[in-house]
Parts: sequence; structure tokens; C-alpha cells
Amino acid sequence: MRKGYIQVYTGDGKGKTTAALGLGLRAVGHGLKVILIQFMKGMHTGELESIKRLDPEFRILRFGETRKFVFLMSDSERQGLALKIQEEIKILHDILQNKSCDILILDEILGCIQAGLVSVEDLLDIIDHKPDEMELVLTGRGLPEEIAERADLITEMKAVRHYMDAGVQARIGIEK
Repeated sequence: MRKGYIQVYTGDGKGKTTAALGLGLRAVGHGLKVILIQFMKGMHTGELESIKRLDPEFRILRFGETRKFVFLMSDSERQGLALKIQEEIKILHDILQNKSCDILILDEILGCIQAGLVSVEDLLDIIDHKPDEMELVLTGRGLPEEIAERADLITEMKAVRHYMDAGVQARIGIEK
């Protein structure tokens, strides 16, 4: 790739992570290297198993792994998670500095900002250190204006109807 852009998948609808995974899958098919960093996810999911089969071209890392939703955490639990993520972000900076991939996906990084675990300034710093030829994909709800101004592509997933609102639980192979 000659020039890497900044893509954002946001909104309250389903499909942000799935869109980013699809982009990564397409890239691997063309010989590009992809690193997906998932923030605040701790449950076992189908994408973990799928991506293992694509390794080393498509790697997945998890930062701030937790099985508890942030809004259910105590202040001390939230502070501990924020410190853990700040420590793990050093790995992310190594990935940028070493140009370890062609596409870097930061899944739920916007949710980290919304939850107060990562600052807008932290993400702007990541964007500032992105190599020109690296594509950067950001996902999550709540896109701050400062990040939107720096994005080259923004796709908003809008919830129109969702069967989970009727009580359907997350299904293996579909939502997890």
C-alpha cells in the first residue's frame, strides 16, 4: 500500500467489528499483514478461532481483557482496567514504530474513550504516530469530534431493529 488511511466504524448498530474483520480478511487474501487489537473483550469468540488459522498474516491481541461490562465495574476496578490498558498501549506503539503490519485494527477503542479508559489525546497520539503506509481502523460507539476530523472514512452503523431487544441472547457463530 502506498498510503494508509484512517477508517472509522461507529454507531449504535450491529456490525462494526464484523466490518473491520471483513476488511482484514480481504487484506490477508492480498498478502497484507493485519493486526487486530480488541479492547475490553474477554469472552471467547469465533473470530479468535478463525484468525488463529490465518496466523501469522492476521494476528489478534486483546488489551484490557475483561468479562465484566465497564458500567458494572466499581471505580477501583475501572481504574485498574485503565492502568492495564495504558500499559498495553506501549505494545501498540511498538507495532507502529516497527511497522509490524499493513493494517492495524483497534476494535472498541472508541468505547474505551467513552468509558474513560483511554483519552482522546491518547488516540490522537496513536494517529500521529501511524506510519503513512499503514491503514488504521477504529471501531466503537461514540466518535469524538477530534477523531472524526482526522478520519478519512467514517461509516455509521444505525440500529433500526435488533432481535436482542426482544430478548434473543447472543448466538454462537453470529454474535460471538
